[in-house]
Amino acid sequence: MKNPAKIRRIGLIGHSDKVAGSNAVTQAARLVRAAGRQVFADAVTANSARIRSAVCADAASLARQVDLLLVFGGDGTMLRVAREIAGSPTPLLGVNLGGLGFLTGVPSRELTRAMKQVWAGKFTFEPRALIEAKACCHGQPVHLTALNDIVISRGVVSRLIQLDVAVNGEPLTRYRCDGLIVSSPTGSTAYSLAAGGALVSPTAEVFALTPISPHTLTNRSLIVPLTATICVKAISPKPSTLLSADGQVIRELSAGDVVTIRRSRRTVRLLQLADSSFFEALRQKLHWRGAYV
Repeated sequence: MKNPAKIRRIGLIGHSDKVAGSNAVTQAARLVRAAGRQVFADAVTANSARIRSAVCADAASLARQVDLLLVFGGDGTMLRVAREIAGSPTPLLGVNLGGLGFLTGVPSRELTRAMKQVWAGKFTFEPRALIEAKACCHGQPVHLTALNDIVISRGVVSRLIQLDVAVNGEPLTRYRCDGLIVSSPTGSTAYSLAAGGALVSPTAEVFALTPISPHTLTNRSLIVPLTATICVKAISPKPSTLLSADGQVIRELSAGDVVTIRRSRRTVRLLQLADSSFFEALRQKLHWRGAYV
């Protein structure tokens, strides 16, 4: 457990397109002030939720001013904020406004209970590895950072693409597929899971390489150390091959372009409440109940 007295300034970041987000942000601001703490918010959140707070221009500047960031939305909002504050020691606590939400640790309906736990010091901090991709797309250098995954995939045309993959300089295979997901431990519950990849504990030191609809029966998701360097070369001139980070940052690759993926030197920290765990999240969100013989 941590010392709650050190959490005096709370930053709020909401999903501006969700009415429920504004309501949850307003409730959080009341709870923070009632506990004798200071409320901060980024400019968009302060305006959309119409709360009284100290205002910072964006997530990065907000993280520099506060002791804890509350992020209201879904996993997409958490991923965006994680990239924007990458390397900051300020922890994130996600408040889920709906959907599956593996990164958002608190349902919005349980916000009051969650904040009581924070004030009581019933939490821990969990570092999460970020991953990065470097490439030269159409002659321009590209550097992307992700919390969940780097994906190389086909565009809108329903044709397979070809990707040559090497790990630590050693050739692995040539995939004929719809794409390849290179996920961090955190990202194993995202696109990789939907594509049939393995579930990985978020603190494990591994990458998961999961082909999307490979044109073979022998390719399976592959687990390699997080210290590995993964190189993916785009082979197909057509259809277009796309590079994305967390499904939100997209670049187009040309035939011959090489994407180098490795662990980032930067991390993010998530605040985990004392009564939450990855395995409990699996049981609840994937409806794992077991069976009696």
